[in-house]
Amino acid sequence: MSEHCIVIGASHAAAQLVSSLRQEGWEGKISIVGDEPYLPYHRPPLSKAFFVGEKTEEDLLIRAADFYTKNKVDLLLGSRVSRIDRDAKKIILEDDAEIPYTKLVLTTGARVRKIPFVGSELAGVFYMRDLNDVKQTHKFTGPGKSAVIIGGGYIGLETAASLRKIGMNVTVIEAMSRVLQRVTAPEVSAFYTRIHTEEGVDIRTEAGVDAITGEQHVEGVRLADGSTIPADLVIIGVGVLPNVELAEAADLTIDNGIVVDEFATTNDSDIFAAGDCSNHYNPIYKRQLRLESVQNATDQAKIAAKAICGKPEVYRALPWFWSDQYDLKLQIAGLSQGFDQVVIRGDSEQGRSFAAFYFSEGNLIAVDAINRPKEFMMSKRALTAGQSADPLKLADESIEIKDAFN
Repeated sequence: MSEHCIVIGASHAAAQLVSSLRQEGWEGKISIVGDEPYLPYHRPPLSKAFFVGEKTEEDLLIRAADFYTKNKVDLLLGSRVSRIDRDAKKIILEDDAEIPYTKLVLTTGARVRKIPFVGSELAGVFYMRDLNDVKQTHKFTGPGKSAVIIGGGYIGLETAASLRKIGMNVTVIEAMSRVLQRVTAPEVSAFYTRIHTEEGVDIRTEAGVDAITGEQHVEGVRLADGSTIPADLVIIGVGVLPNVELAEAADLTIDNGIVVDEFATTNDSDIFAAGDCSNHYNPIYKRQLRLESVQNATDQAKIAAKAICGKPEVYRALPWFWSDQYDLKLQIAGLSQGFDQVVIRGDSEQGRSFAAFYFSEGNLIAVDAINRPKEFMMSKRALTAGQSADPLKLADESIEIKDAFN
């Protein structure tokens, strides 16, 4: 059998993987099987520029269509894989077509976590995960209309900013005591609450949803306290779940994602996984991680391609993320979970620029840098190199940021 690498999932990781395979010298056949009818596309703009009509579908493409032609990548888009036969080394599609492989890569990503609110089936209620979701929302948006966003995480807040930009009335409902509570410090949560409030968003924390109301089209959201918020549009953003069902049915090891080693290899030496669906060991933080980020999808895909081509390289990338809201560019380096100290550089209570540095047992573990590119870059470099910083110097803006790092 000639060499054939099949990639399941037309995602960020898939687009990078097929490019890296060719760069690393893979001469065999390559196929991408994706259940959406679209070429791999950028997902971050879905809640921002594409949502408000500033970008087109073509603008979203990670690579143009001719890239796949030039690199001899077969595309099976709009196709769903029903199972993986590891013994026979083939995949079976829903139409019973069988495709043999020599190497298989799972880049199946994640799907939205769905909560069965009463009324969630009404027209005008959406989960923001894929291109179809966002395309359908456009008929419900417009100046003067009202939107309720359930979930005060990054997607919810980015969506709120986008809707305010086009003149909609926006309310954000968060069940916890503050927005971004799972991922950031109280100072950062308070900052984003202030900014969104200044921009005209109504943020309600410790608020439970009782039901989404309306006859055929959504008309409002009824909260647990009995109050109702009018709505022409409801966006639900309460997290995602990794797509591991195919892998699990094929007896691959699953633990909050598809478990892979430092080379992106599963417990089957011919099957690899990368991106949101995978769970890997990170040597910087010395623990297993499942990351939902473009950076991880891209960097891990490169590692998988190297391993497939017989050039194994250990994956040890520092996680980093970003979020764009209004005129704010939030850049995050590292993971802040488990912090016991937060150092603020700048004024988080006024203006729109500061950085929050997270420490654990005296060691720098992460930074949230808002309109602070220098702080982000210095922290990213230090964290990658295993260096820390002086908390007192970080807090003192009269000291150059570079002089605060050890």
